[in-house]
Amino acid sequence: GYLFFNAIPIEKLIEGDSVDIEIRIIEKNQAKINKVKVTGNTRTGDEVIIRELSTLPGEKFSRSDVIRSQRQLLQLGYFNQEKMNVIPKANEATGSVDLEYVVEETSSDQLELSVGWGSNQFIASVGVSFNNFSFKKFFKKEAWTPIPSGDGQKLSFRIYANTYYRQYGFSFTEPWLGGKKPNALTVSFSHTNYTNGQSETSTSYQRIRITSASVGLTNRLKIPDDYFTMANFIAYQYYDVKNYPYFIFTNGYSHGLSYNFSLNRNSLDAIIYPRNGSDILFSVQFTPPYSLFSQKDYSNMKAQERYKWLEYHKWKFNVSYYLNIVDNLVLSVRGKFGFLGYYNSTLGSTPFERFYLGGSGLSSTYISDGREIIGMRGYVDESLTPTDGSGTAIGGTIYQKFTFELRYPITLNPSATIYLLAFLEAGNCWINAKSYKPFDLYRSAGFGARIHLPMFGMFGLDWGYGFDEIPGSPTSSGSQFHFSINQSID
Repeated sequence: GYLFFNAIPIEKLIEGDSVDIEIRIIEKNQAKINKVKVTGNTRTGDEVIIRELSTLPGEKFSRSDVIRSQRQLLQLGYFNQEKMNVIPKANEATGSVDLEYVVEETSSDQLELSVGWGSNQFIASVGVSFNNFSFKKFFKKEAWTPIPSGDGQKLSFRIYANTYYRQYGFSFTEPWLGGKKPNALTVSFSHTNYTNGQSETSTSYQRIRITSASVGLTNRLKIPDDYFTMANFIAYQYYDVKNYPYFIFTNGYSHGLSYNFSLNRNSLDAIIYPRNGSDILFSVQFTPPYSLFSQKDYSNMKAQERYKWLEYHKWKFNVSYYLNIVDNLVLSVRGKFGFLGYYNSTLGSTPFERFYLGGSGLSSTYISDGREIIGMRGYVDESLTPTDGSGTAIGGTIYQKFTFELRYPITLNPSATIYLLAFLEAGNCWINAKSYKPFDLYRSAGFGARIHLPMFGMFGLDWGYGFDEIPGSPTSSGSQFHFSINQSID
């Protein structure tokens, strides 16, 4: 923060063709910030940018605060990380400094649109995410260019439909609830209806309907430091099943009411291509232990009665670390761990919310049991997941995965960011705690590429080689190609 000083060079020793010079620095008063200005923001409001800054008028100038402010702006995802600049304009006479943040807007919205024909049915999907939305400007005609934007709110919609399947949902996030503190409110809702295409009056009619809703609040903390955020969410799912033989029970309904707490420390210097920093996440999700307060005998109970109210506790820990080695070459080290537990040994582990490991990490449209898909290159989708006697994957209650990755960019242009990568991975998934062996891991290696298009998100193509053969499925390892969307495989 000492922008004003006198530097006095003094010759200490002259010997032959060499001279030792000592520079004595006399510091003056630490500079104070006078004005803070933002230029280059054509869509995002000044107040949205200013509220993220750590350099405020009247405070003492600090280089670390300037660097932190740049990081906060990049984390918004609205600006070109290669063009962002901060210009200090010092005034020694007044002992102050003016700061100008220079930004260049990039597209942050995403669009998904697909139409097709397959399995003798019409398929259509539409999804859109507005990541810098403004409800305040919704009724202002001049703000529709093409949508009202600039207040940092997030709004997304998605509709998927074919002959048998209908799904729609939305989510909304207000990042500064009340406008004074960075407390983010998020609400979401989705509804899924899957049938066999028969009339509801038909005796062969089959269907499953799933309705989900959640609401949560995320707070930015100051202790232990201001890289931490804490999130609290309440979620509810309702399953309505009729003559549906592909679900956990054929007829009946089920409720899932859960609370999720997460603690996250994110110090990454950018979103799309981070070079330095870490991202550490701990989360726990749990339902009430209904069976512990019940006198029912769960040992001989039918599935539709056993799972009328879902109960479980789910723990996850993820860590990512990025290190800029030289130039733009980046080392990425990542680890993931998950555990799904139960309250009642008679009831056992829930068949819902389990972990499925292997492949690209892309989830099927028709998944209805809340499973968590974890990608791992070099192996076929879900091939590292525990199976039943028939060989059908039933999900695991424990998993772990480790990744070492080298990345190098071809271009960091915000209109199309492209980088190449090489990786080593190891992981496994277990059915229960008794079978858990932390060093019994499947291994793979390979290379790939990523391209980020602002309107469509991140796409990836990887080739991986799985070194370890899977018992009973020799073709599920070896040479494999994987396509990923929005870092589903990472």
